[in-house]
Amino acid sequence: MGKHPNILWIITDQQRAESLSINGCENASTPVLDGLAKTGANFTSAISGFPLCCPYRGSMLTSRYPHKCVPGHEYQLPPEQPTVAAAFNEQGYDTFYLGKWHLDGAKEAEERAGTHYVPRERRGGFRSWLGYENNNAQYDCYLHGHRGEEEIEMFRLPRYETDAITDIMIEYLQKKANGETPFFAVMSVQPPHDPYVAPPENQRRHTPAEIKFRPNVPPVESIRKDAARELAGYYAMIENIDQNVGRIVDCLNQTGLMEHTHIIYFSDHGDMHGSHGQFRKTTPYQEAVNVPFIISGEKRGAHVVGRKAGNVDRVPINHVDIAPTSLGLCGLPIPDWMEGTDYSGMRILKRRKSSYPTSAYLQSVIPTHHDDSINKPWRGIVTTDGYKYICLEGMDWLLFDLNTDPYELVNLAHNDKYLSLRHRLKQELRSWIEKTGDSFLLPEE
Repeated sequence: MGKHPNILWIITDQQRAESLSINGCENASTPVLDGLAKTGANFTSAISGFPLCCPYRGSMLTSRYPHKCVPGHEYQLPPEQPTVAAAFNEQGYDTFYLGKWHLDGAKEAEERAGTHYVPRERRGGFRSWLGYENNNAQYDCYLHGHRGEEEIEMFRLPRYETDAITDIMIEYLQKKANGETPFFAVMSVQPPHDPYVAPPENQRRHTPAEIKFRPNVPPVESIRKDAARELAGYYAMIENIDQNVGRIVDCLNQTGLMEHTHIIYFSDHGDMHGSHGQFRKTTPYQEAVNVPFIISGEKRGAHVVGRKAGNVDRVPINHVDIAPTSLGLCGLPIPDWMEGTDYSGMRILKRRKSSYPTSAYLQSVIPTHHDDSINKPWRGIVTTDGYKYICLEGMDWLLFDLNTDPYELVNLAHNDKYLSLRHRLKQELRSWIEKTGDSFLLPEE
């Protein structure tokens, strides 16, 4: 193998942290992901800093905050903006992106995004890119792109999206097994994004009547009926994802790649599914912003000296942190244009720093006006000591003590018993706004 390790991102869409059984899920079984979490580092406080597909994806690839990169839904990633692929390319890596992109600014009111053509110069600089802009039809998915110099015409996947995309990634990994060139590969799938359609063999184990609701789903018949119907498909999709991750793990083990490959599993944002009476995303509640995030692979297990295995709590790793952390895991230099933090020391202990940020920055820069969610811009923070503060322009909105109130049932934002706490959190939020060059009117005390 090459001098540096490989790295593989596996990205799902709209998957909340709660949906893994190791994180307390009562509705789905995820034995493969649980195994990766046990032998790797399971970041239980991972954050979607902008809980919406396009902004998060722009930030994960560039380590630039959304207001400097992709500020809203259906906005294009600036073609001149270098991505993490450029940093890996410079170090001699083979770079491959596979699956959902959603960074070319296609307007779904004007065309079907699933067959939108992304020009080569807007594919993030990956040496190979085989993807689609956006698609909400798991059995009718099209890919196009390039492999090296060869352009690949648009073609339809032969079966359910997650299964078929996993087939392509396994083929890629098998070809890389005996090579000397390290790789940075990304597999990005639309599930468990709505519509909540799973293969029949997964779906038959999940019915609306069997769903167990989170305590913050109100006992309102219409909300619970819709949530139960959605969640039955959602958890079936997640079990299908787990099975496909198992196929990749088997491939890595069988080819001998596992001991040389870091796996990072995460999602771009969560899904409310009726919690607090809301659905989908773009809201700062935990169901939308707390996402699964696992760093595993390479040297695995608690017995391995110098590797963290198990839960990593109170570390709100964010979208801008993924690229620098990935480079850090591989021992590669981090470009100065990246704004995020390298958290590789939370997995490889000898790389641990003396200090890390005490909070993560949350934003909704340009509202999408999705139904059943929030239609105004907001800013906020989640802190390492377990608090969340969110404000609308010129107005306090939410303040939760996640240590004692993990389901966010008690809003402390307008209770002057917590005035000093609110002031501290607001000052920390102000520092994020200033440090990142953002612009937002904070409320006065």
